[in-house]
Amino acid sequence: MTDSTIRESAMSENVIAGDAISVRGVGKTYAASAGPVQALLPTDLEVRPGEFVVLLGPSGCGKTTLLRMLAGLISPTEGTIEIGGKPLFTGRDAKPARDALGSLGFVFQAPNLMPWRKVWRNIALPLEAKGIGRAERKRRAEELAGLVGLEDFLDHYPKQLSGGMQQRVAIARALIHRPSILLMDEPFGALDAMTRDSMNLLLQRLWQETGKTIVLVTHSISEAVFLADRVVLLSQRPGRVQDIVEVDFARPRDLSVAADARFGEMTGQLRKQLGGHA
Repeated sequence: MTDSTIRESAMSENVIAGDAISVRGVGKTYAASAGPVQALLPTDLEVRPGEFVVLLGPSGCGKTTLLRMLAGLISPTEGTIEIGGKPLFTGRDAKPARDALGSLGFVFQAPNLMPWRKVWRNIALPLEAKGIGRAERKRRAEELAGLVGLEDFLDHYPKQLSGGMQQRVAIARALIHRPSILLMDEPFGALDAMTRDSMNLLLQRLWQETGKTIVLVTHSISEAVFLADRVVLLSQRPGRVQDIVEVDFARPRDLSVAADARFGEMTGQLRKQLGGHA
């Protein structure tokens, strides 16, 4: 499959014109027995179409809360979120709009695969839930398995795969309905350093080949700088956007970019701003 075929296939459904994310005054406060807990202060953020944005910050700063609000999994206490110029949450009950949700894919920290289902059936699960026929489900699962390098493992079960391979299945599953935006909640945090490096290279390739907008949460400063067009740095709780750092290293990036003096300067500055709380 050529790069152009992959791009056309990946982007042929669920694309909202001018797809991008707009966050205006979005904050989140949780109710607790000891009193309200403000997880995220009113926050503004614009994510451009096709951009790779990384949310970086200390534990408990609200970056996962923000990502889950972008995914429609939880609603904001205040403010508005738009996907492609359309409100994500509508109505009195602040329920996520179906057409906006259709353009979003989400990858969790853990793969969350069903152990009794083979790889292709795990990948195709969202299509099965939509009632799409078996032949089409399998065809699209095979297409995505090839994209993430699992074409030889379609009939394997999750227990037969390494941690990195399981996360590849989860990424393919998130892409199966052809979303234009991919949201990722620290998907490589549990992997060893070498596997994490290979997954970062894979993710960069997927992003370049499919042209999707990606928002990734991570605790890793070097991962953020390696992957991002922009790093959005959040402060300690209650979180707020403390800084936005443009990353202008040429694409595609290989692992040797970490030896660049500017890479070291950028990671050092981010570490200083985090104050050792990453």
